[in-house]
Amino acid sequence: MPNRCLEPYEKESRLCSTCRLAPVVDGIKRCSRLVAQSPSMRAMLQRAAIVAATDASVLVTGETGAGKEVLARALHANSPRASRAFVAVNVAAIPAELLESELFGHVKGAFTGALSTRSGLMQAADGGTLLLDEIGEMPTAMQAKLLRALHDGEVRKVGETRAESVDVRLICATHRNLVERVATGAFRQDLFYRLKVFAFHVPALRDRAEDLEPLIGMFLASEAMAGARFTAAAWKVLRGWRWPGNVRELANVVKHCSVLARAEHSDLARLRGSRDGISIDLHHLPAEMLSKAPQGPGAGALLTLAEVERDHIERVLEACGGNQVAAARVLGVGRNTLWRKMKSTSRRAD
Repeated sequence: MPNRCLEPYEKESRLCSTCRLAPVVDGIKRCSRLVAQSPSMRAMLQRAAIVAATDASVLVTGETGAGKEVLARALHANSPRASRAFVAVNVAAIPAELLESELFGHVKGAFTGALSTRSGLMQAADGGTLLLDEIGEMPTAMQAKLLRALHDGEVRKVGETRAESVDVRLICATHRNLVERVATGAFRQDLFYRLKVFAFHVPALRDRAEDLEPLIGMFLASEAMAGARFTAAAWKVLRGWRWPGNVRELANVVKHCSVLARAEHSDLARLRGSRDGISIDLHHLPAEMLSKAPQGPGAGALLTLAEVERDHIERVLEACGGNQVAAARVLGVGRNTLWRKMKSTSRRAD
């Protein structure tokens, strides 16, 4: 997700200078690029505005890419700790044998490779907020040490005999079902309840259709494409797509479309002298999104790769007025390569 904006809103009619969105929830004074037009997101942010003012631990659940870290940043940005550090760490990305050192630090000589004394991430977040992403992947032995640190409010570096106090507001995030992991013994029940003082579930993008358009607008603006417009055909595909990668996938799709549409518009403008706004059409979408019918329950079969390539070449050629040199430039291939592809796809169509 994009970096947060800490632009304070002064009044309802004022737009944030970074994401160009108006505030939508009372109590959320600082923008974290959280779009909340849908009822589910508005309800979640209304609770977040209350919880942000506390030091209570928070557990954030939701699918990968839904915006769990963005919510965590919003909680921090609207808390009394906003001026202090926000430290985020992906637990699953750190080898189990190094996790304790990463969180608590170590002293020189504590283990092979410990060439100097080093503070951990909990010390780095002292006075601020620590986000432990993918907390469900934390080894059970480390869970016990984290629980002790939270209970005592102090940590001990690896190889150290003395503990030091830390003041950290903890937010944890996971796409796992922790209740099920507790039931199987993969996650400590006492730690689960220690983390789950407040719980938030970030809804999947497919369940918050009202947020699709403003999210796309925000991502277009971040690509310096605020004036671009999706065609009706492209919008039909976007609205029908199930977004398995959620908001993160949407951001990447908008970037993909922006790059292709900007390059095509530049070439067409030179050829035709056109100064019209940039239009994003079907052929600018990623290949996997192109199908003969909208995605979702009862959707038609996806196009084969050969069919996608043929349709894309035809659309680009049509947009370029049949000019193969311009079409090859838009497609990022040589003219001879384009000719071979045209001949190949024509032969397959026969």
